[in-house]
Amino acid sequence: MALQTTILCKVGTEEEAGPPRSPAGLPDHPVRAALLDLIAELGTVTSTQAAARLGHSTGVCSFHLRRLAQFGLVEEAPGPGGRARPWRLRRATEAAGTDVRGEAMDPDAFEALARGLEDESYRRWLAHRAEAPAPWRRDEAFSTVLHLTPEELAEVAEAIRELLAPYQDRRGRPAAAAPVAAVTRLFPLLAPRPDAD
Repeated sequence: MALQTTILCKVGTEEEAGPPRSPAGLPDHPVRAALLDLIAELGTVTSTQAAARLGHSTGVCSFHLRRLAQFGLVEEAPGPGGRARPWRLRRATEAAGTDVRGEAMDPDAFEALARGLEDESYRRWLAHRAEAPAPWRRDEAFSTVLHLTPEELAEVAEAIRELLAPYQDRRGRPAAAAPVAAVTRLFPLLAPRPDAD
């Protein structure tokens, strides 16, 4: 099994100009990747909830939620009304396998997009690390190969989640704390196919 854990420092601006691009050309942005992960975890989220969880302002979270909606990745969810505006991942209709716009929906598209955003964020960090404040110019990136059973794979994943949990919803977090991406991928290493070149 491969274990890849990457800890990334957030680098760059909170907002960006320009028209939205298609999901395939989605500009890398750690806030958007974090929002997609948060919605996948919670089901629905408002910009206020996202701001509390991710450490950004409500305005920044609202901006990026609207951009994700423009990309067709999230949609408004039914809610209590008023100023609270919950968002959810764009849903497929059960009968036809299409999204809310009636378009065919690839079930692996969201996962591929999230992984692509993680990779792009890491490349951006590497390219701009020198621009970060001095204490933030290092990261912790490592990988290793483990030999696990399927049950052990689940145990390792849960242990990593438990290790990171105290740092996610930190009330009274230190003033020096900044958003950091923690990316862990546990996946079986497949043997090469005999017919592969």
